[in-house]
Amino acid sequence: MTDQGMEDNIIQFVGVTGTSTRDARNFLEKYKRVDVAVDAFFNNPHEFNTPTRHQPAPAAPSTSKLTTLFNSYKDPDGDEITVDGTIKLCGDLEVDPEDVVLLAVAFELKSPGIGRWTKQGWTEGWKALRVDTIPAMKALLPQLRAKLSNDPAYFRKVYNYTFEFGRSEGQRSLGMDSAQAFWALLLPHGLTGSALSHIRAESSDGDVSMEDEEGWKSEYVQWWFDFLNEKGGKGVSKDTWVMFLDFLRSIDCKFSNHNIEEAWPSTIDDFVEYARKRLGN
Repeated sequence: MTDQGMEDNIIQFVGVTGTSTRDARNFLEKYKRVDVAVDAFFNNPHEFNTPTRHQPAPAAPSTSKLTTLFNSYKDPDGDEITVDGTIKLCGDLEVDPEDVVLLAVAFELKSPGIGRWTKQGWTEGWKALRVDTIPAMKALLPQLRAKLSNDPAYFRKVYNYTFEFGRSEGQRSLGMDSAQAFWALLLPHGLTGSALSHIRAESSDGDVSMEDEEGWKSEYVQWWFDFLNEKGGKGVSKDTWVMFLDFLRSIDCKFSNHNIEEAWPSTIDDFVEYARKRLGN
């Protein structure tokens, strides 16, 4: 990598993680690629810190502090934090209740549903994230937001969890309105970073194509919604939800590399036909 290339990557790494240029260089020199280095940073931001006898290990998050916080938001007539407590929590965290980062928080805290948080999920989730105060939680949100935008594996975990989190109890599918609302939060966010970066097609001999192939465009999100609304239907199956993510990352911008013989859900096959006609117009 050229010196200029390294400097550009350091700027990008620092912009995503908020860490020092020294740490950025250490991670990039070890992991080479920005997306891999960012993932490594969020998994262990202290990897290159050298402990000394004058630097005691940070204290473990306090269960009692987290319990006190949980109780301050909990429904007084129940065992969970519900919608009213969630709104209060968002106010204290200074985050919009419709901010995509809350889907990452829902995944981390294993929220059982929209606006619901259990004591076990709350305590174990925040402890795993190593925070136990509102200021620390506020400071963590930009890191989760950046990780969701730049880490494909993390994006997939949050994306898949959102299906379970968002569907109504007892329903096998996710309601169409809810599905589009979640897609409208997740997809543009993933497209701003490398979480939804295009995966180039493999040639017949198994090699990855070296052509400068352009993938899914941001305006296609609205095309997808237009298609679903024209098609009708009350919900989105888990199969369609999960495989749509693979489709979005693998399809080229002209929808020319889609193979109808592969095991895609029929909804995706029908969308490709719709998109090709729309491109032709």
